[in-house]
Amino acid sequence: MERPVRLAATVLLTFTLASLHSHGSPSSPQHMAGIPRLMLWAWERPEDLRFIDPDRAGVAFLAGTARVGDKGLDFRPRLQPLRVSPQTKLLAVVRIEKSSNAVLNSIQAARTATAIARAGAQPQILGVQIDFDATQSERAFYRDVLTDLRKQLPPSTPISITALTSWCIGDDWMTGLPIDEAVPMLFRMGSGTNEVVSWMKSGHEFRQLACRDSLGISTDEPWKALPSGRRVYVFSPSPWTERSLAVLRWEMHSWQ
Repeated sequence: MERPVRLAATVLLTFTLASLHSHGSPSSPQHMAGIPRLMLWAWERPEDLRFIDPDRAGVAFLAGTARVGDKGLDFRPRLQPLRVSPQTKLLAVVRIEKSSNAVLNSIQAARTATAIARAGAQPQILGVQIDFDATQSERAFYRDVLTDLRKQLPPSTPISITALTSWCIGDDWMTGLPIDEAVPMLFRMGSGTNEVVSWMKSGHEFRQLACRDSLGISTDEPWKALPSGRRVYVFSPSPWTERSLAVLRWEMHSWQ
């Protein structure tokens, strides 16, 4: 299923080094140590990934969608089959969506956190990843969700979130979030794409520390070069195959 277009805030290329001071969060990179450096996203469609080498790649699969409305929370679990080997390392991804009249309060946040925690409490699942393009007015709710989730999960269970590129470059709102990783989404960026591409090619580092260990890309929006040493999450608009994985590995090798 195609991911929604992500709007990237225009990035000014006149950032000075002084303006790129680091902003921290209580992230724990050691919690992510068991997560492979290459993760394939498996969205809501049938996927057979038994061909991947579990020592070289893992799978971040859509485990369900939490829809917040005016009358409460509706959790829709994954409906499409996912086939992986017993040794494959997994992250459970939960997408948060909301209706236009949704009530975003502490009760809804706690219920959402509980649904996410349950989705991640399955064999082979090492951690959870939350996908929510929170607007400015929704950030307090999202912070409450993540805070409640951290309390419900074992301390060593990693929490990853997807992040708009603007959150990583010119926005401080993620500072202090109880997460172990924020994945900058370098595809479907919409307006501001050219500015983000130019900014990254210039060699600048992400302002937010939580964004500095991973990247999110798509097979249909290839990059000629990206920073090395990052965990890479890859979305494919069509089902994964041995060939598409081989092509991806060749492209990633060319970055080095």
